[in-house]
Amino acid sequence: MKKTPFFLCSVLFIALFCLPISSFAEKIKVAGIYTQPIQQKWDATLHRALVALADEGEVEYVFSEKVSNTDYIRVLREYAESGVALIVGEAFGISRDVRKVAADYPEVAFLMGDTFGPSGNNLSVFDNYIHEPCYLMGMIAATMTKSNKIGMVGGYPIGEVNRLFNAFMAGARSINPEVEFKVSFIGSWYDPPKAKEFAYAQVEAGVDVMYAERAGVVDAAREKGIVAFGNVNDMNKEENGENVVVASALWHMEPAIGHAVKLVKAGEFKAEDYREWTMMAKGGASLTPYYEFEDKLPAEIKEKVAETAAAIKAGSFVVEIDDDEPKSTF
Repeated sequence: MKKTPFFLCSVLFIALFCLPISSFAEKIKVAGIYTQPIQQKWDATLHRALVALADEGEVEYVFSEKVSNTDYIRVLREYAESGVALIVGEAFGISRDVRKVAADYPEVAFLMGDTFGPSGNNLSVFDNYIHEPCYLMGMIAATMTKSNKIGMVGGYPIGEVNRLFNAFMAGARSINPEVEFKVSFIGSWYDPPKAKEFAYAQVEAGVDVMYAERAGVVDAAREKGIVAFGNVNDMNKEENGENVVVASALWHMEPAIGHAVKLVKAGEFKAEDYREWTMMAKGGASLTPYYEFEDKLPAEIKEKVAETAAAIKAGSFVVEIDDDEPKSTF
């Protein structure tokens, strides 16, 4: 029996009607507000996730970069009044003022980097909880040091950096309890020459493996002929780390921001702490491949790292979150 055009149209209508409502969801407008250039890797992580959503047709994305803290609230209010549905940004150092803005615009969803908790009904917070892959890197680092001295160069001794260093140290000690650490903070989020000088000083003190939390450390490691571990982005591929960077702890904001966008579209956004969305179990953090070091690392440590990573994702092994300032042990 030949199917009539009317029959075909009916089938098509039913099929379309049965599709999820999200299939017809309109784009929402999202704004990103960054205190650093979007090339700076912390802000680049947020920007990359939002660009991906825009490319997928999920959002219309606009952003402002290099917005100082003194100008941040003005820009935040301008975006809130422009009709955006979601604002992604940073509240570090201006948390109280950001909360006032969120309270003034209850119809706008805010997802802000912040060390304090969520606020009201529309301000959710996040931070980079990549301490779990940092623990895994520490395990590997402990097998690579010959001097039993590992160096770490970071930006500032604040929670989001401290927890990474402490996890790295804990991972190293789980393999080699005798390992010692040299900890330095450069007092800047981006000053490669200064980070490089601190790294030189650590090498002179006997360090032969480094955790490069800041840009500039990898260059020093290369010049001094030692290995390093990277932070936030893939420093082997993106920061001239070939044959120097063994692995990097990566931060992925796609799960967190994707979750926020989904809630906004469904009219279900609320004030939450997005911590779990930036951890390994939900895909918010990971460890890179070992690249040139794949065949140089002992099979035993690679197997141990893989087992620990699986346990972390399954929830049977918990890496402690320690935001206290780490101290040098030699």
